[in-house]
Amino acid sequence: MNLPENLIQKLENRKQNNSLRKLPSFNNLVDFSSNDYIGFSKSEVIFKQAHHYLIENEIIQNGATGSRLISGNHSLYQIAESFIAQFHDSESALIFNSGYDANVGFFSAVPQRNDVILYDELSHASIRDGISMSNAKSYKFDHNDFEDLEHLIVKFPDTNIYIVTETVFSMDGDSPNLEELVMLSEKYNCYLVVDEAHTLGVFGEKGEGLIQYLHLHDRIFARIMTFGKGLGCHGAAILGSLELKEYLVNFSRSFVYTTGLSPHSVSTILTAYQQLEIETEMIQKLRHNIIIFNQQKNLLGLKPMFVRSKSSIQSAIIPGNENAKRIAQELQDKGFDIKPILSPTVPEGQERLRFCIHSYNSEDEINEVLKLLGNFVF
Repeated sequence: MNLPENLIQKLENRKQNNSLRKLPSFNNLVDFSSNDYIGFSKSEVIFKQAHHYLIENEIIQNGATGSRLISGNHSLYQIAESFIAQFHDSESALIFNSGYDANVGFFSAVPQRNDVILYDELSHASIRDGISMSNAKSYKFDHNDFEDLEHLIVKFPDTNIYIVTETVFSMDGDSPNLEELVMLSEKYNCYLVVDEAHTLGVFGEKGEGLIQYLHLHDRIFARIMTFGKGLGCHGAAILGSLELKEYLVNFSRSFVYTTGLSPHSVSTILTAYQQLEIETEMIQKLRHNIIIFNQQKNLLGLKPMFVRSKSSIQSAIIPGNENAKRIAQELQDKGFDIKPILSPTVPEGQERLRFCIHSYNSEDEINEVLKLLGNFVF
């Protein structure tokens, strides 16, 4: 059966705008595109230890599929969630199948009718999708602009207000002034919710994330930790109070009505967290590479084209889908896996090349890819 005509037209529009998405093929290029910041997705140690843990504790034989509220809540969940909560100095942790599920599950369930959600205009699609499913009213504030945020807050006295942001934004790689944001939320008794997808494994002595690194975690209502980036595995966890966990178990539909992760997936999450405690050298190497990248782009005169960032995400603005795709292809032809980020994923005129820095990138690779960028742009 053919695709409906209106859907075919939407695909044609994407093709005409040079923004049609396609699944990438495997390549052997130097990795500057993945979110595997400290190389955990390819760690043989994590792979072997996760499997060994299952065998040693006879968890495979005792595991079953199904919703965690029916048959899928195998014993490893409690062990992993306890470890994660302790690692992040949180009262509780609740594992979800993905960061998308966690954000949709939280924002569709927690804010209620007559509550208000104020979210950064550059918040991730999963946050926005969850908000769209909520009965609460929602308003966006200008990116990292807390004067604009406060202007919105004062419009809703005597209201439960949820403020939503990210510690590192996935397209720009920048961060809000989190100390200022916490003080603002406390001034008006708001509930602050932060997505830490791109800081786990990156910030903190053991990769705990930016909120914990800044010692602000006791002043946050909820943190969403996504494992598909720094941990190199599938899943996510919502950190918060014991009461929040109990509420989510009862009312978060993406938790209640989905099959729980397999024992092997949860074992991988637990093993990756345990590895964070001893892989501090890789985290330090990542930070060193981020410094080298920033220094080199300054030396080459490339700083003006980059969004200011001290994270592992560095974005060079190349306006126009065609331009961004062309320069990305030229870099790929030279052996570097750089992906263009096109409109409508980002606003028109803000198309870019997104460089992801890893602990396993060499200084020579960083220097060479930036030299090539300069040659292709200027």
